[in-house]
Amino acid sequence: MVSRGAGFARDVMMASYLGAGPVADAFNVAFSLPNMFRRFFAEGAFNQAFVPLYSKKLEGGEDAKVFARDAFSGLAAVLVVFTLLGTFAMPWLVWAMASGFVGDSRFDLAVEFGRITFVYIFFISLFALLSGILNAHGKFAEAGFVPVLMNLVFIAAMGLAVWQGWDMGLTLAWTVPVTGVAQLGWTWWAAARAGFAPRLARPRWSPDLKRLLIIAGPALLAGGVVQINLLVSRQVASGTEGAISWMSYADRLYQLPLGVVGIAIGTALLPELSRRLRAGDTAGGREALNRGAEFALALTLPAAVALVVIAMPLVQVLFQRGAFGPDDTANTALALAAYGIGLPAFVLHKVLQPLFYAREDSRSPFRYALWSMAINAGFAFALLPYIGFIAAALATTVSAWIMVLQLWLGARRMDEAAHFDARFKSRLWRILLASAVMGGVLWGLTVALGPALDAARWRWLALGGLVTGGMISYFVAAALFGALRLSDLRSALRRSPR
Repeated sequence: MVSRGAGFARDVMMASYLGAGPVADAFNVAFSLPNMFRRFFAEGAFNQAFVPLYSKKLEGGEDAKVFARDAFSGLAAVLVVFTLLGTFAMPWLVWAMASGFVGDSRFDLAVEFGRITFVYIFFISLFALLSGILNAHGKFAEAGFVPVLMNLVFIAAMGLAVWQGWDMGLTLAWTVPVTGVAQLGWTWWAAARAGFAPRLARPRWSPDLKRLLIIAGPALLAGGVVQINLLVSRQVASGTEGAISWMSYADRLYQLPLGVVGIAIGTALLPELSRRLRAGDTAGGREALNRGAEFALALTLPAAVALVVIAMPLVQVLFQRGAFGPDDTANTALALAAYGIGLPAFVLHKVLQPLFYAREDSRSPFRYALWSMAINAGFAFALLPYIGFIAAALATTVSAWIMVLQLWLGARRMDEAAHFDARFKSRLWRILLASAVMGGVLWGLTVALGPALDAARWRWLALGGLVTGGMISYFVAAALFGALRLSDLRSALRRSPR
């Protein structure tokens, strides 16, 4: 939660200094390139295959340290080569990411920024592997501090740029590799202090590494499909100046509940399921899945309703100042509402996908991702002439729900550990009803507080009242309908990473 708060402060500063103009578009594309490949290589394919194997070696008393060393060294060697190639090929990468930039100043800026930022993939991918090791040992706080560190570095850099009169776009670009060094250094220190930091060595081909790559192969392709979906979104948006920035600011807002709940639950669930399956604990695996899904939906369903109902006041109060004007607010709010409809799907994806990777099945998610990719591209390009850039955000949401439907149908063919229990089914409709009540309260409060939300002096207080009223109405309704109990929340928070 601290990380997301620091991230908000960073985004508010960026919106004020850059707005949604050419420099903002160029930086967002440049920064998205290493992040896209990082999710492709490390957090996606590699870690989804690595964590179950590493967790099972720990559970079985095998030599997990040697396996971690081989995986770490092999990933580092691949990343060095890939970083060099990507830096030289930056004009082609920018064209592939945002061909709508060609012919205006955004293209050259994005290439310049991209050549500075691309080395970030090396540091953040190795961090992702180290965080997987930390999570497998139940040490979530150490890796959880890293996003806070990144946001603090960005905030300090923007403050320094204003003080010294530096170019803000270049300052942000150079801050990216600096944060990568800081993130990797912190995580390495945390892993070394705990006694299981892998050492760099000459990459060694071993049966375990071969097994890792066999499992990671389909996951790599599945991760590639997900990134292609993002690529389609940016291509659709790149033809409209400012659209990539509007979608980026909207993305940051919906990432708050997704990051706090969905990714946290998914991160803890994969090693937990892997250990329980290795130990033959089917009942424990089912309990972990159901309580994780229940806790995730209890927080993200009302968050999704809120992102749709109060999208405009959220964006207006948080971002509208400096270079970020009313038109930027309206377009960002539209994208936020489109993403909000898909928020439960993004979270359920994080909950259901570990069921497959814990069983070393990466082929099924790949097949599902292919269908999701086809629907995403078809939807986005078909609707682009009619509804403009918002087609990209709606396509992302539709494809996310299709992906969840496929994961759920696939999980039904598994053993009892992958099935939802009676308590989850009973709670789900109650959570939906409580969320609907909250939505009605938020709508009424938005109308009542409209003048205050427009007033510079009162808008922060009004937004605070709006959010507080929504939270109170949801938790009261949830308690009355039997959707939540305080003891359940405490138990879920104890199981979730901090």
